[in-house]
Amino acid sequence: MEKLRRVVNEIAYTHNPSKLSPLHRSLIPFLSFASSLYKFALSLRGSLYHLGFFATHRLRVPVISVGNLTWGGNGKTPMVEFIALWLADSGISPLILSRGYQGGDEVNMLERHLSGTSAKFGVGANRVAVSGDFIQRYGYVDSRKNSWIEKPFLDGKVQSHFDSEKIGAVVLDDAMQHWRIWRDLEIVMVNGLTLWGNRQLMPLGPLREPLVALRRADIIVVHHADLVSEHILNDIESIIRGIEESVPIFFTRMDPSYLFDVGIINSKMPLTALHKAVVLCVSAIGSADSFVQGIQKMETFFVDRLDFSDHHRFHSRDIEIIRGRLEELANMFDSKPIVVVTEKDYDRDPEILKQLSPFKVFVLYSKLRVMSYRGSTEDEFKGLLKEQLGLKLPGANQY
Repeated sequence: MEKLRRVVNEIAYTHNPSKLSPLHRSLIPFLSFASSLYKFALSLRGSLYHLGFFATHRLRVPVISVGNLTWGGNGKTPMVEFIALWLADSGISPLILSRGYQGGDEVNMLERHLSGTSAKFGVGANRVAVSGDFIQRYGYVDSRKNSWIEKPFLDGKVQSHFDSEKIGAVVLDDAMQHWRIWRDLEIVMVNGLTLWGNRQLMPLGPLREPLVALRRADIIVVHHADLVSEHILNDIESIIRGIEESVPIFFTRMDPSYLFDVGIINSKMPLTALHKAVVLCVSAIGSADSFVQGIQKMETFFVDRLDFSDHHRFHSRDIEIIRGRLEELANMFDSKPIVVVTEKDYDRDPEILKQLSPFKVFVLYSKLRVMSYRGSTEDEFKGLLKEQLGLKLPGANQY
C-alpha cells in the first residue's frame, strides 16, 4: 500500500507523463476513470447544497476556515495554530474543529503547542454536532458585538465579557471542502513548492476541487514562499490573479526554532546541534521537500532522507528500514548519524521512534511566520482578519 501511494503521488506531481515509468503509465487509465467518478460526485454534492437538499449551518460566533485544494503539505495546521494563538492573545477563546484525520497527529501537535491558552479542541467527522456540544458546555460570546452571553442553563450569574471559558470564534482545520458549516472567512493555503501538481482531480492528480474554486477564497496564502524563486512566486501570483483578480495574497514560511530529543520532550537544543553532522531526515508528511531543504540550510555535513506517505504510522518494519539506512550512513562516513523528524511524526506515535536507540533522534520545532514581502506584512494579515470578521477586540493589543 505504501508503494502504491508513492506511485500515485509521483503521477499526481509529474508535469510530463512521457517521463513516467511503464508501471506509472499503466495506472493512468484506472486513475483517470476514478477521477471522472470523483468529479461527478463532487458536482452532485455541490448541486445538492445549492438546491437546499443539504443544509449549511451558521454558528453563533465568527468562523474561520483554513483549507486547500490539494492533499497535504500546504501549511494548514500551522496556520490554524497561528490564528488560534492570535485570537487567544487578543482575548477571544477559539474552538478548533478538526475531523482528526489518520490518528490525529495534527490535533495532538496543536494541543501541545496551545496548552495553557484558552483554545479548545473539538474532534469528529460531524463538526456541526461537535461545535454544538462545546457551545452548550462552555457558552459563547459574540466577539463581533463585544458583548457577553452566558452559558446555557446556568443560574444567571453575571460575568465580565470575554470570559476565557466562553467560545468567541471557531477555526475550522482543513475545511475548504467541508460545506456543512458557514464560514465568515475562507483562507486557502497553497504549497509554493508543489502548487497543484498536474492540475487533475484526485486520484489522477492532487486536486480536491478544480482551480476555479479559488474564487471562494477571501485570502490566499502561499506557503514555503522562502523556498522558491522570485520567478516562481511571480508565476503563482499570476495564476491566482487570473482566477480571482482582487483576492489578498500573503506569503508564509516555517521558521525552525530548536530541536528536542524524542525521549525528553522538554529538552531544547539549538539548531547548531546539527552543524557538520550526518543527518537522516525521516518524515511522513505532505511536503517532505520543505522539511529536508530546511535541514540542509543548517550547515550539516551530509543530509539523507527517507520519505513515507502523509500520515503514515511507523511500524517495527519501518524502524528496521530506518536503522538499516543509519548503519549504511555510519559505515559510509565513519560517524554516527542523527535522525531528525517533524513534530507531526513525533505526535503520531511518540514511543516508537525511541526504538532507534542508540542513534540520536531529534524533533524539529518550527513556527509559521507571515513574511514581509511585496508590501504584505504580518500586522496587515492580522488586521485583515480582524476587519473581515468584524471583530471588536478587548484592550489595546489588537494585533
